[in-house]
Amino acid sequence: MSARVVVLDYGSGNVRSAVRALEHVGAEVELSADPKLVAACDGLFVPGVGNFHACMAGLRAADGPRLIDVRLAGGRPVLGVCVGMQVLFDGSEEPSAAVEEGIGEWPGMVRRLPAEIVPHMGWNTVRAPAGSMLFAGVETESFYFVHSYAALEWELPVADGAMARRAPLITTCDYGTSFVAAVENGPLSATQFHPEKSGAAGLQLLRNWVGSL
Repeated sequence: MSARVVVLDYGSGNVRSAVRALEHVGAEVELSADPKLVAACDGLFVPGVGNFHACMAGLRAADGPRLIDVRLAGGRPVLGVCVGMQVLFDGSEEPSAAVEEGIGEWPGMVRRLPAEIVPHMGWNTVRAPAGSMLFAGVETESFYFVHSYAALEWELPVADGAMARRAPLITTCDYGTSFVAAVENGPLSATQFHPEKSGAAGLQLLRNWVGSL
């Protein structure tokens, strides 16, 4: 029986490519913000394209922070991608009248990449830790990034938090500095890059996640 995945529909752009990629790797996929479907699915995919503030506004309008929190409280898998990863942190310093608060599943701020050229756009390799489920079989591959902001450090202590039955696995990448490229933290996983735009390697990563559901 295929794993049931809901792609959270809160107004983020370019979700159709995510839907197609997840279907390609064998998931039964629905694009929805229906609380019942979000709660009942095997895996929730949280997309994110563009501006942190716009994504948070859309998520709040769709009751996304609560829906994500309820799933995680029950140990139900969630995968955030790109800005869908960034919103899981405390907030972002992306320019605005004030720092925008995130969902706060992980401590720390999303900051501008200290690189000569931003956005970081294109293919880049990552450093995946031993034992990674997401990167099994694609540890040395390149993935497609499009972003100007990132979590530049991981601030959650290894022994902290309700999801720390095993230490979080942190994948990093370099662009101007080292930044967090992916996290595997119990039921909550995320990637700063777009697996749905990362060719065969990205499809394998999604296949690994869907297979874990």
